[in-house]
Amino acid sequence: MKAKNKIMKDTLRYKDESCLVEALTVSPCLVPRPAPLVFGHARAAYLGLAIGDALGATTEFMTPGEIKVKHKVHRKIIGGGWLYLKPGMVTDDTEMSLALGKALLLAGQWDLKGIAENFLAWMKSKPIDIGATCRRGISDYRLKGQLEVPYNEWDAGNGAAMRMAPVALFTLGDSLLLKEYAIKQAHLTHNHTLSDAACVVIGGMVQQGILGTDRHKLHETTRELVAEYPSFRFNNYRGNASPYVVDTLQTVFHYLFSTANFEECLIGVVNQGGDADTTGAIAGMIAGAFYGMDAIPARWLKKLNKEVKDEAENQAVKLVKLSPWGSQHA
Repeated sequence: MKAKNKIMKDTLRYKDESCLVEALTVSPCLVPRPAPLVFGHARAAYLGLAIGDALGATTEFMTPGEIKVKHKVHRKIIGGGWLYLKPGMVTDDTEMSLALGKALLLAGQWDLKGIAENFLAWMKSKPIDIGATCRRGISDYRLKGQLEVPYNEWDAGNGAAMRMAPVALFTLGDSLLLKEYAIKQAHLTHNHTLSDAACVVIGGMVQQGILGTDRHKLHETTRELVAEYPSFRFNNYRGNASPYVVDTLQTVFHYLFSTANFEECLIGVVNQGGDADTTGAIAGMIAGAFYGMDAIPARWLKKLNKEVKDEAENQAVKLVKLSPWGSQHA
């Protein structure tokens, strides 16, 4: 614990992101990765999403102070939270991602209508949780057949960004296709410039992590985002972890670059509270893609709902095989 705290204290002294990333241990660049490792990191991305969701659901809507009083440091998948989940169960973050991935695998190609139909079937199943913006977009599809909601200043939430894992895997190896499909799936429920930008950058970072990169290149991706949309700047992190997509990514990036491994990253994120299932899910997919399967604690994998775990791993492999990268390497 002392070593971990020292890493956090040392890295947080740096005010400029470029200095911060240089202060961290740089993982070896693995470009190009052999195919078995690519599939392994893809599985880790999808499982990271589910684990971050399950871990963060316990502390969703809590403040860091409340979390400290109740859990000291929340580090176990124990369920509970405001949704009273059983340990290892997940929320809408993972469920919508799996619904999206299932539509792509059924069609064998990009199928926006199929995704919308799966979202509708999922909503009709009375899920344990569904965000208001997602509900509105899916309801509009049900009533009007609408596959793109109109631009809305209130659509800058994180509900589209949270379901980027299957899109990143399906478009692996083609950044232009990633951008196109990221925005199309987002606009089923969320149509806002900041949401679009978040979806694209999350997908890009997941792909970088899977194919092999180092911290410097990952950090460069965030700097490009900040250059275009300064509100995403995350130095001098203020601790906001709300569903607003800017707060969400600031939280994810802060802990991704101020910790040394998958476990530390997720523990830091979910102990920030707020929209912890979604910040945990997004951090989990990026950190999983970057660190790989060996970095995911076995106790978390064991606690994750078996049906969710099996489906996430199965989808990850099949989606990568359908991707542009998969067509050349799988």
